Amino acid sequence: MLTSAGCNALDYLLDYPAEIHAVDLNPRQNALLQLKAALFKSGSHSALFSFFGTGAPEHARILFNDVVLPHLEDPYARRFWQQQLRYFQGKGLRPSFYWRGSSGAIAWVVRNWLQSQPEARKVAHRLFQSQSLAEQEEWYAQLEPHFLNKFIRWLVSQHFVQSMLGVPKSQQQLAAQRFPDGMAGYIRHCLRHVFTSIPIHDNYFWRLYFYGRYTSDCCPNYLLPEFFEPIRTNIDRIHTYSDSLNGFLKKHPGNYSHFVLLDHQDWLAAHQRQTLEEEWWLILANAAPGARILLRSAAFEPDFLPAFVHQHVHFDLEAAQKEHLRDRVGTYAGTWIGTVR
Repeated sequence: MLTSAGCNALDYLLDYPAEIHAVDLNPRQNALLQLKAALFKSGSHSALFSFFGTGAPEHARILFNDVVLPHLEDPYARRFWQQQLRYFQGKGLRPSFYWRGSSGAIAWVVRNWLQSQPEARKVAHRLFQSQSLAEQEEWYAQLEPHFLNKFIRWLVSQHFVQSMLGVPKSQQQLAAQRFPDGMAGYIRHCLRHVFTSIPIHDNYFWRLYFYGRYTSDCCPNYLLPEFFEPIRTNIDRIHTYSDSLNGFLKKHPGNYSHFVLLDHQDWLAAHQRQTLEEEWWLILANAAPGARILLRSAAFEPDFLPAFVHQHVHFDLEAAQKEHLRDRVGTYAGTWIGTVR
């Protein structure tokens, strides 16, 4: 699987897999997962939640040196967090870890812009307090003109902003092609789905964007106290690699039961078709019979995949659509579930 921030890998431990191989070209993503793993190894749920629940632990440096560092074995991760621990120190204009980095900075800007308008701030809080879809729809209808005004529509349509959010130009084009007003129309489509079709009271993704922290009853599984021990017991089943998926599969061939590809194939389809084809041949060569494949895309149909993929992988479009309707982030047009024939 792709590492990303490591939250998915930790959640998958609750299914007791034999091994999880987390691969990412960006070594900082692996360092983030390794920091979370070290917090599990420390045996302290309160320390884990102070770092990744509140995003601003008290006495972060002392806690890091005394509780985390003895369990942070990877040399790159040790150096990185010793240098970047300020992200967690709760100081400055962006006090939460979750408002750091490029995407965090965009979330912070939009959130503070909303907070600066008394009416928009009040409506946003009411939206997140909604207890029914009818309430959500009512409050979102009032919020959308504030949230997607002319300035914000211009802002989110800019390539540099989308790049900060981790959306390459190829995905921007895929997302925008169905809407007359481009990316602004795509974002409007996504937000209406999230805020009017899916309950918001437990949507920790969007609550995090707005409030900059999780709460004890609205957070990912890996932060819940009842799952701390099962994950801690199995934490050594996760292995991290700073490499491409192609590079990993060439160096570590095997019979893998699941492949979690996230959205990186959109970029390959636009810029490196040969690499995309090689990746699929490597996946098929290293897939156990009946292996499951999960990917997401800014495309509304999986028609960017090489033709031979459809000969060897059955994509259950009905199941994918059903799961896509439950997507609480809502920023991708499609989520695809495949089974190797």
